Amino acid sequence: MKNSVESDKVDCLGMGIMPLDLLYSVKRLPLAGEKIDALDRTLQGGGPVPNTLVGLSRLGKSTALIAVVGDDLIGSTLIAELQREGVDHRLVIPKKRPTPAAIGLIEHGSGRRTIILHRKVSVGPRDVRTSACPIPRVVHLDGRDLEATMKLARWAKRVGAAVSFDIGSVRNDVTPVLPLVDHLVVADAFAFSYTGKRKATTVIRRLSDICPGSIVVTEGLKGSTGLEREAGRTTGEMIRQPAFKVACVDATGAGDSFHAGYIYGLLKGFDMAGRLEFGAAVAALKCRRFGARAGAPTLRQVKRFLRNSPKTYA
Repeated sequence: MKNSVESDKVDCLGMGIMPLDLLYSVKRLPLAGEKIDALDRTLQGGGPVPNTLVGLSRLGKSTALIAVVGDDLIGSTLIAELQREGVDHRLVIPKKRPTPAAIGLIEHGSGRRTIILHRKVSVGPRDVRTSACPIPRVVHLDGRDLEATMKLARWAKRVGAAVSFDIGSVRNDVTPVLPLVDHLVVADAFAFSYTGKRKATTVIRRLSDICPGSIVVTEGLKGSTGLEREAGRTTGEMIRQPAFKVACVDATGAGDSFHAGYIYGLLKGFDMAGRLEFGAAVAALKCRRFGARAGAPTLRQVKRFLRNSPKTYA
């Protein structure tokens, strides 16, 4: 691909965990001690931020990644995959520890998942060499390594980049970074647990007390809800976007693809409604193939999908 970083500027610079994902499709999730056969399997790179960058690259945007891998075969494999996808990997750092790896069981039909992650290597503040970073329009973060996240988010503010934040579930306290976030796009699993509320509009109002930026809550087949905000000021009404109907094979990585679509819309100047619609389309198309990255669509595929007035779940 031709959209890897070749200058000191980039559309989106991301930082986050990058495990190798070994995913199995099964008829049902096994009981303890039970042995079952798999229907399908896939082996590919994973991690919310790297998946989003691959999605953006396929949509024609330039991307670069800050991450750490082990000095091993798995690490080399992950870097080679980024290169094939056009994601600049010069800021990926090999360390003398095992590369993160995950095993996932995906229940065919329901999409229920069980994921086991092994991760003994992390990004530290010293690994974030801002002097070596291309100047981005958007910085996309997952918050797993909080000190490094804070450093990159503060740098993004200094260079005029928008800060996008992806949180899928509650793993560590990310409260300190939320005041620096311009686009907080979070899954319901995180949003409901973090706020103690069960309704997207209520969650958004609660999160807006901490985060001055635009806020989106995604709820799988229930769609997404977003509120446009700038510098702590609400600039529009709550926007609701239903999820699009497709023949779903695997929802793994759908949220990551939603982020790719949302950030693409942000880069193109779409309003909240446009960003949510485009994100929903990218996420839906991803679900037609097994694995988090395999189904990430091209820009032509997304435009064709939306031109055909796809049906929604609500």
